[in-house]
Amino acid sequence: MMTEQFRATLHQQPFRPFTIRMADGRAFPVGHPDFVAQSQSGRTVIVFQADESYSVLDLLLLSELQVSNANGHSA
Repeated sequence: MMTEQFRATLHQQPFRPFTIRMADGRAFPVGHPDFVAQSQSGRTVIVFQADESYSVLDLLLLSELQVSNANGHSA
C-alpha cells in the first residue's frame, strides 16, 4: 500500500529528497523529513514548503513517489 511506501521513503537512512505525485498531476517536493507531518492513521500528510505554505494531501490519491538519487537528481 502507498501509505507504507510513503512512510518507508520518508524515514529511509540516509534521507533522499523525493517528490510526491498525485493522481491529478500535482507534484509536491519533500527536501527534508521535517517538512512533513503525517496523521496517526498515515493516510493524510501535510507537506510544508520553504515559503511556509503547505498542502494537506490524502495519500490514497498518491500515484507516484519519485525519489532522488544520491546526487540529488530525480532517479
